[in-house]
Amino acid sequence: MSSWAVGRSVWAAGRSLWAAKQSAGTKGPGVWAAGWPVCAPGSRRASNDVTSFRETKTLRMYNGQKVSPGLFSQKEVEGRITRLRQHMEGEGLAACLFTSIHNITYYTGGFVYCAFGRPYGLLVTPEKHVTISALVDGGQPWRRSPHDNIVYTDWQRENYFRAVVEELGEVRGPLGVEYDHLTLHASRTLQHHLPHSNKLVDVSNGTMKMRMIKSHEEIAVIKNCAATSDVGGWACAAALGEGVPEYEIALAGTRAMINNIAKLYPDSELMDTWVWFQSGINTDGAHNPVTTRKIQKGDILSVSCLPLLQGYYSSLERTWFLDHCSDAHLKVWEANVAVHKRGIELIRPGAKCSEIAQELNEMFAQFGLLKYRMFGYGHSFGILSHYYGREADLELREDIDTVLEPGMVVSMEPMVTIPEGEPGAGGYREHDILVINDDGTVDDITGFPFGPEHNIFKK
Repeated sequence: MSSWAVGRSVWAAGRSLWAAKQSAGTKGPGVWAAGWPVCAPGSRRASNDVTSFRETKTLRMYNGQKVSPGLFSQKEVEGRITRLRQHMEGEGLAACLFTSIHNITYYTGGFVYCAFGRPYGLLVTPEKHVTISALVDGGQPWRRSPHDNIVYTDWQRENYFRAVVEELGEVRGPLGVEYDHLTLHASRTLQHHLPHSNKLVDVSNGTMKMRMIKSHEEIAVIKNCAATSDVGGWACAAALGEGVPEYEIALAGTRAMINNIAKLYPDSELMDTWVWFQSGINTDGAHNPVTTRKIQKGDILSVSCLPLLQGYYSSLERTWFLDHCSDAHLKVWEANVAVHKRGIELIRPGAKCSEIAQELNEMFAQFGLLKYRMFGYGHSFGILSHYYGREADLELREDIDTVLEPGMVVSMEPMVTIPEGEPGAGGYREHDILVINDDGTVDDITGFPFGPEHNIFKK
């Protein structure tokens, strides 16, 4: 018998023993919250023999105890899974295999994987909810998964796909996947391993639309995230000074935001919070990296404070100046602020994304700045980051006709860049986050002030 089969037998025996203890009223290892399913402790692997070791394709690693997702209640996470299964039933899907960080995070309530070139997954059937992770991560994926987890080994190149097939078992029928994330190679390899009755069907658009409408718990998290952005902004302002390099200011903001997240959510994982702080010519792109350039008086400055709470993203973006602002710079800055204010006014239920973009285009054209515009006027908030996720149907752009409705959270963030050598050279951007409430009102949840009257810092 292979070590894989032995390991499965040991796991099954342990699970039966655990179930018996549960029936007798004894809590087994791994219980972290009433009502959540738990699994029996299992063997990492059953043999130290080299041949058997190499033949081990999958295993269970129930190491330690289940932990709280950190951000959301059991009811919130189970509600998402229920809505997904309802969608599957309506579309005639036998199962869904998610591969993206954003959907895996969304449907687990907080497991954010770190790929490092390895595939990860979440398989959902009418009966199962199983994350699929690489052995390099040990038991952390199981601890952060609300239900089960299977681990694949690196010893054979396609063990990930073997894990998928193993967990599918006898499930037959269309398999929902994310064509906007699954590569052509991965899609072909997956189809090669699947039985012919499991054809692939794209579910990326349907799941995106689910994520576009935020629950009350999600909005509470996003509000805390936005407040954390403000904390980062004030820390950057305190660190600002002539001769201070960009990276030092960014480090001050990042540290302040991480400390704030740890206070708000002591059971969460802390990852990927960052600051882009740019000065002078470095402000010409919104996502330009931090450099060692030292700040000078009269510099145009761009600050972006971006906390990430287990996949939930927020942002504070502001145009600043140190000591003084030239007349040419002030003219462009005030125009961009005027567009920003009008954009905030346009965010309301019933407004169409494309129409908002068009009105703001007309306004920029009147200022003579439309040719310097850089990107869309805003986007949806939730699970996204600089390297994953985007709810493409909720962008404030000319080609998006989505109508805004309660439960949506969007930004307003106009940006123009004047090329080097021209009067007022540099990049200008402001950024506020707007929540559309159930009663139709709109809350601007960004607290840090914007505009010349607030953000010319005398030091």
